[in-house]
Amino acid sequence: MIFIDPLFFCAVKPTASLFFYDQYLFKMKTLKLFIAVLAIALNINTANAQITKAEVQVSGLTCSLCSKATEKALFGLNFVGDIKVDLNRNVFVLTFKKDMPVNFDQISKKVQGAGFSINSLKATFDFDKVKVINSYFNYAGDTYRVVNGTNPTMTGPVALTVVDKGFAPANVVKKYAVTTPDNAGKTGRVYHVAI
Repeated sequence: MIFIDPLFFCAVKPTASLFFYDQYLFKMKTLKLFIAVLAIALNINTANAQITKAEVQVSGLTCSLCSKATEKALFGLNFVGDIKVDLNRNVFVLTFKKDMPVNFDQISKKVQGAGFSINSLKATFDFDKVKVINSYFNYAGDTYRVVNGTNPTMTGPVALTVVDKGFAPANVVKKYAVTTPDNAGKTGRVYHVAI
């Protein structure tokens, strides 16, 4: 008796018995299911926004030693790959490691721990395969709300400025203050960002 192998589409002649052939088919079906689940999981992973870099302007820096202390603190974050410092503008350009979730609150804590505060944080998000729905998108378990513009279409790298207290000057926070509550059911912290 000859059977058709469903995985490789070729003729197979079982040598022992039909029982062993049934086990073989079960293993092949399990393998196909595993490959399908893995493909779906990889597709979901690549559908998230990726933060590639951020410009963090720090207020209170008075000398290069202050800058070095802040730089050393920021290098302590596991998702920071590289830092370039512009002392004239008090800006730290952080480049993030690929596929590592970035946490803005941790960046803020490190800057504050060094004795300074964030004056502005502008992050570059890569929006390949990400949809912004009702001005919201998700990243690394947190929710981001775009406060200027309704349902903006974003593709590729887009620079967004965090306009929450602790990440922007008081006048910017007031300008973009959200008058409507964030929708219930959003995951993690809700950051407010402007294009």
